[in-house]
Amino acid sequence: MARRSGGRRREDGLAEPAGAEEHVPIGGAYGGPLRTRLDALRELVGLSSTRVESETLAEAGRVLDEASARQRLSARHTVVAIAGATGSGKSTLFNALAQVPLSETGLRRPTTSAPIACSWSEGSAGLLDRLAIPPRLRRRPLAGGADELSGLVLVDLPDHDSAMVRHREQVDRVLALVDAVIWVVDPEKYADAALHERYLRPLAGHAEITFVVLNQVDRLPGEAADQVLDDLRRLLDEDGMALGEHGEPGATVLALSALSGDGVDELRDVLGTFVQERTAPARRLAADVDAAAAGLRAAYVAEGLTGLDERAREDFADRLAEAVGAKAAGEAAEREWRRHAIRACGTPWLRLWRWYERKRLPGNGSGVSPATAPVEEELTARQRVEQAVRTVADAAAAGLPAPWAQAVREAAVRGADGLPEALDDLAAREAAATGKRPLRPAWWPAAVLAQMSMTLLQVYGGLWLVGQIADLLEPGLVVPALLMAAGIVGGPLVEWACTAAVRGPARRYGQDARRRLREAAAGCGRARVLDPIAGELMRYREVREQYATVAGRGGARAAGR
Repeated sequence: MARRSGGRRREDGLAEPAGAEEHVPIGGAYGGPLRTRLDALRELVGLSSTRVESETLAEAGRVLDEASARQRLSARHTVVAIAGATGSGKSTLFNALAQVPLSETGLRRPTTSAPIACSWSEGSAGLLDRLAIPPRLRRRPLAGGADELSGLVLVDLPDHDSAMVRHREQVDRVLALVDAVIWVVDPEKYADAALHERYLRPLAGHAEITFVVLNQVDRLPGEAADQVLDDLRRLLDEDGMALGEHGEPGATVLALSALSGDGVDELRDVLGTFVQERTAPARRLAADVDAAAAGLRAAYVAEGLTGLDERAREDFADRLAEAVGAKAAGEAAEREWRRHAIRACGTPWLRLWRWYERKRLPGNGSGVSPATAPVEEELTARQRVEQAVRTVADAAAAGLPAPWAQAVREAAVRGADGLPEALDDLAAREAAATGKRPLRPAWWPAAVLAQMSMTLLQVYGGLWLVGQIADLLEPGLVVPALLMAAGIVGGPLVEWACTAAVRGPARRYGQDARRRLREAAAGCGRARVLDPIAGELMRYREVREQYATVAGRGGARAAGR
């Protein structure tokens, strides 16, 4: 009639069965992966306290508090609660296991109005104080009770479906503190939605510390008990609760009759083995950590890759360069370089004419050159800067969980405060540096010398002709005319050659000015915006690593359900 689960497989780091009876704090049993997960959970809560809402971290904090509280109490005892609906016979089963009527049973419902505890050995007072069970409701089993249950603390709970709210609150409170639970169901209410939706389904991750007992099978004729038991297993499987069959860890499912005693001995044997292993507290804690990790998944697990790639950084630098006017500054520098080169290599007569034209233009009487003209007050487009910051913040926050995405955006906004003004200062300094006399290429002295030679030829030929006209020199027009013609034609030719030669250097000079302003703007944006974003992303990676340690394989299974 009853099917018993296979042996319970232990996780690494859980307590080993202890043969001695001396008190050993359970804190010594938090070893291996479990201790690592608890440390990681504590570190995770500390790192996240300023970024994740306290409500989200509340369950993790409760698990840490309960782990610390249980660690200070007896490791020789295992607290097991018996829970069930009205009329399921849990109090009858409680008395059958104790082999003495300790909990009141009868037709009046609900019979159990407060938790009643039965301890099979001394030293459980601290555990019962933690459950807030008063001394008047603490019992001992029949003298000479089963030795295999030594260390068991059995708690009979009020009905979980009681009409009295106080009873249901007591059930919920005690279930959050015990090491294991025996759910007693009857053939009429084993499929009750309230039981499955409120308790069994949410506690599916605690399968290894869960016993599900189908009571009152003596009321079922023939093979009906096996059919009901199979249907109960099906419902548990739909709840997501693993069943401890074929050597796999999971919930133990049994069928018995507490009234007639059929199957009670089998439950007592299974329970005795479970208690003697002394791993229930650590198993319960590991399941609680799994549940806490599943609840925190949305706050720590990103969707896809996170962070800023090189493309996003370059786009941000390009947007800042556009906002600061790097392209226009480069073009202005190129034009200024060309003007300076042509002015230096031009004919003196053309330079005099250009000087005269500049003097005739209004507003140029002060002698202020365009290169030293006052810089405009607003060199950057504030809206472009803000758009650049929003774009890079959105790229950095893409895929991050909501708390960390918000932290990244807030870091970007804080860094962007004062960024337009800083870019204005950069643009002003670069404009001042660009306005200085640019460096001359190596061929400029030769070009200037050639232009001076052409000028001297014109002057020399002109003086020669004047001397001949004044009869100071022997007549002969050919040579001085050729000299003057060579100077007149050669001057513009030298200027034209220089104009063609300066195009490449001028372009490079403009590109250098554009690059310097772009790099300066990118450096300012990196220091004010990208570095704070990188700090938040690094902090997120730290907590994500801690979360991965907390979740472990069990947490991953819980999160995937």
